[in-house]
Amino acid sequence: MKSVVEEVYARLDALGIPFDSVEHPPVHTIADCAPVERQLHCMVVKNYFLTTKNRKHFYLCLVRPEARFRTADVSKQAGSSRLSFANEEEMERLLRVHPGAVSPMGLLFDEEKQVELLVDGALRDVPRLGFHPCDNSRSLAMTSQDFFERFLPAVAHAPHWVEIHDFQEVDAP
Repeated sequence: MKSVVEEVYARLDALGIPFDSVEHPPVHTIADCAPVERQLHCMVVKNYFLTTKNRKHFYLCLVRPEARFRTADVSKQAGSSRLSFANEEEMERLLRVHPGAVSPMGLLFDEEKQVELLVDGALRDVPRLGFHPCDNSRSLAMTSQDFFERFLPAVAHAPHWVEIHDFQEVDAP
C-alpha cells in the first residue's frame, strides 16, 4: 500500500505536472520552512483548514507567509458565517492530512468536493509555490501556472480569490 506522499507524487506524475521535492526534518511553523524555500526556489504558503460553526462547510485557505490572516475578513469574503479552525479528525477524513501538514495536495483526496478552496489573490503573481505533500517532513514546489491551471482543474477545485493584507498594510497609520 502506498503512503499518502507516494500517492501525491504518483498523481502529480500521472497528471504530467513537473515538481521538485525535498525531504527534511518535520516543520511546524512557516519560519521552519525558510530553508525549504531557498532549496526549492519557491514561496511556501500558509494553509488554514477552516469550518463553519455547525461543521457542515469546510474551507482550505492558502495565504502568503507575511499575510495577516483574520478569520472574520476571510469569512466575509467567502460569504460564510464566522469560520474557525477544523479539527484533526476532519482534516484526516477530508484531506488525509494532520495538523502541521495541511496542504492543497490533500484536495486530491476530496473526491466528494466537500472543501472549498480560498486563495490569497497575491499568490497569482508568485512564480513558484511550495506545499507539503500531506506530510510535514517533505515539501514540493511547482510553478504557480501549473498549480492554478493544471492541478486545480484536475482535482476540480476552482479557487475563490480573497484579499489578504500584509501586516504593514493593516498596521500602518
